[in-house]
This record gives sequence, C-alpha cells and structure tokens, in this order.
Amino acid sequence: MLLCERRWFRRGCFNMTFKYQFGRLPVFALTSVALALSGCSSTSFDDLKSTLDGNNSINYKSVVRTDPLSVPPDLTQATGDPRFKAPAGTTTYSQYAQQTKADGAAVTSSAQAAVLPQYKDVRVERDGDLRWLSTSIPPDQLYSRVADFFTENGFNLEKADPKAGLMTTNWAENRAKIPQDALRQLLGNVLDSLYDSGTRDKFSARIERAGNRSEVYISHQHMVEEHVAASVDSTIVWKNGREDPGLNAAMIARLMVFLGEDVDVASKKMAQASVNPQSPAVTMPAGDKTSLVVADSFERAWRRVGVALDSGGFTVDDRDRAAGDFFVRYVDSDTGVKREDPGFFERLFGAKALGQAPSYKLHLSQTGSKTEITVFDANGQRDKSATVQRMLAVLADKI
Repeated sequence: MLLCERRWFRRGCFNMTFKYQFGRLPVFALTSVALALSGCSSTSFDDLKSTLDGNNSINYKSVVRTDPLSVPPDLTQATGDPRFKAPAGTTTYSQYAQQTKADGAAVTSSAQAAVLPQYKDVRVERDGDLRWLSTSIPPDQLYSRVADFFTENGFNLEKADPKAGLMTTNWAENRAKIPQDALRQLLGNVLDSLYDSGTRDKFSARIERAGNRSEVYISHQHMVEEHVAASVDSTIVWKNGREDPGLNAAMIARLMVFLGEDVDVASKKMAQASVNPQSPAVTMPAGDKTSLVVADSFERAWRRVGVALDSGGFTVDDRDRAAGDFFVRYVDSDTGVKREDPGFFERLFGAKALGQAPSYKLHLSQTGSKTEITVFDANGQRDKSATVQRMLAVLADKI
C-alpha cells in the first residue's frame, strides 16, 4: 500500500493526523490520473519574485479569495467614466473643443488614480541581524500598503490596529519548505493537500513615525511539528521554534518590491545595508527581579524591545515613544506554556474560557550609555511575580 500522510495543523485543543491509503495502482495509472487532473488545477495568487537566494524561499499557502458578486464592470464603470457621459450643450465650436479637452483630461486623471503609486524613496536600515525599512510614505498610507502586501502573499490578518500601527497575520505554511522529490513533482499539483512542511509562521508588522519618515519592522513567530510517541500511535504537537532573521529580511525585501522598488535594486539595498554592532548585552540587576538593563542607547533599545515584543508572543495595546512606554498583555502562563482558549468540544464538556491576560507597562529609561527596562502592573506598581520574570526572560532572549 502507498501511504501518504497529511498532517493537519490546528491551534487549540486538538492535534490530528489524517491518513490516506491508495491501492496498488500501476505507475502508468497514477500518471494518467495526474495528467488528467492537473489541467483543472489553478494557482490562487502569484507570489512576488524572490529577491534573496538561498534557503529563504517563500511560498505561503494562500486562502482562496474571490471578488464579491457584482454587476459586470462594463455597466458599473460607465456611469463614472467621463467618456460615457453625454456632452453638455454647446453653441459654438470653441466651447465644444474646450469641453472635449476637459473630458479628456478627466479620463487621464481617472486612469492614473486607478494605478497604485510606486515609491522609490525606500531605504534599508540595519542593526545587527535586525533590518527594517525607512520611507517617506505617510504612516497611514504605509499601513494599508503593508496590509495589502500580507494578503497578497497568502496571509489573513488576525489582528489589525491602525492607530497603534500594528498588525499580525494568521499562522501559515511555507510550501517552499516541502522537498521536491520525484513523487512530489509527479503528484504535487493533483494531491497537493497530502504534503505538509511541518512548520508554521506568523508575522507581525509595526509601523512607526520617525521624524518626517516612516519605519516598518517585520518579525515572525515560528512553530515546528514534532511527533511524540504514545502507547498506540504517535501524537503530533507543535512547539515554538527559533526566529529566523533571514526570513524577516526576505519579507522586508519583498515588501520593498511590493512598494514599487525594482527587484535588482531591492537586492542590492539589502546587501549593502551597513551592519551596526551586534546585539547588546542584556543583564538583570542583582536583587531586582522587575527590570533588565540593556547596554545600549534608548533609541536602539526601543527598537529592539519593540521587535522582541512582536516576535515573543506579547500583545501590544499601545506605545508612547516620547515617554518610553509599551503597554502590553502577556498571553503565556508562568511556566511558559501558551495559554489557549478552550475549543468548542472542551467548552461543551464544561471547560471555561480564559479571562483576558493582565496588562503591564514596560518603561524604558536611559542612564548614561545603558537603558533600563522596568515592568509595572496595572496599578503602576513594580511587579515581582513569576509571570513578570518569565516576561523578562523572553525579552532578554529576543533582544
């Protein structure tokens, strides 16, 4: 028997494995089926051209999206297009010529407005392994473009907060990580759902105003599938993996192309981005379990803490750079195990939904050449709980 296993990813109370068995079909029969069905397959979206080589190939499995039902375009667009308006009453040829010229200008303006603007003023900044984009695009316009970028690359937005400049995608599978062996190439287009990379990624983007420019930071959380031996059958669990700075850089490069930069130019900008000193030292003061000390300036510490929060599973409700404050909720337990709301069947049998995670304020203050990070609870008091110690450990690791 030919056994193909489909690993089913579901964040929550169940981890399931579906197995499909196929009888002993001759190779030519499988080939015939593949050729017959492959003509019916289609691609749901076009991936942006890769701008980085190596292991950072990106091909996230997209959700099939279709346009809503509507009246045919030829009917809906005619009413707003100046070309289809009846000419206004004119008594002389000069008036007619002026009216025709004005209508032509309106058509040109309408056509240009339908084309998304292309932005060339995009710079790549770098601090160690951390890269981000700096652009003259206003933050509100940049936010909508970044949101479009993620949806075009196969993601849905799980959280979006334009006021705070934050967005988080859903978990998605990078199909480029699936090995392309002979059987995969033969049956991939037909039985694509039988193959799974065993990994999931979830991206966060943060847009900040920096003077008269805007900055975009992209980070991600990574999960890896593991099989745990059981008495009868193996169980699939998903565990947190290490964040890959190269994957963040690849997404930054693709965002640059999406904003209108040429692919070759984007690649050169990524390669030429100057490298600042590596990650700063992070220590916890002796006898103080409510703070961390980062051996770096406030500006660099603020940047790194922001990215660490995005990739560390924190929920950032707001931030105030002038005051040096991040307002966050931490969704992990004291043991570091991810808190999950119970699923439908768990609630059916009496499990109660978890309450909202408590809120904290992270305050950054610079003293000399170092920056201290202090955690306060909702009442403005220094918090010495085990949860806060876990928070600081996650931050220290991510920074």
